[in-house]
Amino acid sequence: MALKKKPVTGMRDIMPEEKEIRDYVQGVISKTYREFGFSPIETPCMEDIANLSSNQGGENEKLIFKVLKRGEKLKIDEAKDEIDLVDQGMRYDLTLPLTRYYSNHANDLPAPFKALQMGPVWRADRPQRGRYRQFVQCDIDILGDPTNLAEIELITATTTCLGKLGFENFEIRINERRILKAMASYCGFDENRFDEVFIILDKMDKISEEGVKEELLSHGFAQDGVLQYMQLYKDLAQAEDGLSLLQKTLGTCLEEGVIENLQEIISCVEATKHGNFKVVFDPTLVRGMSYYTGTIFEIAMPQFGGACGGGGRYDKMVGNFTGKDVPACGFSIGFERIVLLLLENGFTIPNAGGKVAYLLEKGCDKEKLVQTMKEAAALREQGTVVLISRMNKNKKFQKEQLEASGYHDIREIFNR
Repeated sequence: MALKKKPVTGMRDIMPEEKEIRDYVQGVISKTYREFGFSPIETPCMEDIANLSSNQGGENEKLIFKVLKRGEKLKIDEAKDEIDLVDQGMRYDLTLPLTRYYSNHANDLPAPFKALQMGPVWRADRPQRGRYRQFVQCDIDILGDPTNLAEIELITATTTCLGKLGFENFEIRINERRILKAMASYCGFDENRFDEVFIILDKMDKISEEGVKEELLSHGFAQDGVLQYMQLYKDLAQAEDGLSLLQKTLGTCLEEGVIENLQEIISCVEATKHGNFKVVFDPTLVRGMSYYTGTIFEIAMPQFGGACGGGGRYDKMVGNFTGKDVPACGFSIGFERIVLLLLENGFTIPNAGGKVAYLLEKGCDKEKLVQTMKEAAALREQGTVVLISRMNKNKKFQKEQLEASGYHDIREIFNR
């Protein structure tokens, strides 16, 4: 039986033209984040299954690629449940591996620690435009800073990076988990069911306010509370200053200082931004990860029609490893979706060095070959990409392929 030449569902082979752009984008991201003082780290692609299944990853925990035990540890006949068969899993994001890494190495790291991590992650998700089962994440995180300077730095670094890649007219939507909880509490929802409320609220942009109302009612929430909840969102949609409205309305349901903290983040980013974008308060923003404890944010790109990155504060996550909470906040740029938009817009790498191809006629003597190799070496020292290849019988097709790959200077070397 012939082997299958196509990649498995949800994963892709990447062609050279796209790989060049991906490498360029990763280079811009890495350089920009290093300029903001973030230090690169690397973690393994697999983690202990107990860590990955610790009720912190929200819906992503249902999408883990699990790894069977190996050798004598794999006892299929004795297994009573899946947990008896697996002991590891492919990481579904970079945040949980980072917090494990920090918990293991905190004594050797500066405080606060500004981490930069890029690498593939895996989710058994339904593939669609800009969403794959293996994809690259590019994260920056600040651990050990309880102040909103962490949020300001993360948003500023990320928006600066997007500006360098040519993106503009996008939005950074921002909210606070404590505001979400205060609104739910104000409307009389049971605290034990807050996450259920937020999962439904997160569908607002897809099913509208009416759809959210109907779904809340269908889940058995009291009609008076649901109507009050939806009216609060209607009032926010009409308000000039939603944060001030919430401060007046929610009263003791809202923790002191939360509104001022968010206002300061927004005003500082707006006052110091480099690029054409807006920071907007979005009271419907939820973010799916259950580990978020405070500020949450998301990149909204009009060209994509969805989120192209996001993050937030997760002050309780390190404590799950060490027993001692450490303030932490992170931002993940939507690498795959950013690259997709660049490709769809015909992006070319700016100021790229030239590309020269030498085609040597078959049978070229040693002298011609050596001369060509010396010329190529000199060009490479100047930053030029140089390819040397034998001339094919179908030279016209060969040259067309080279031109399509960016080799617009093609030099033919004949044996005469």
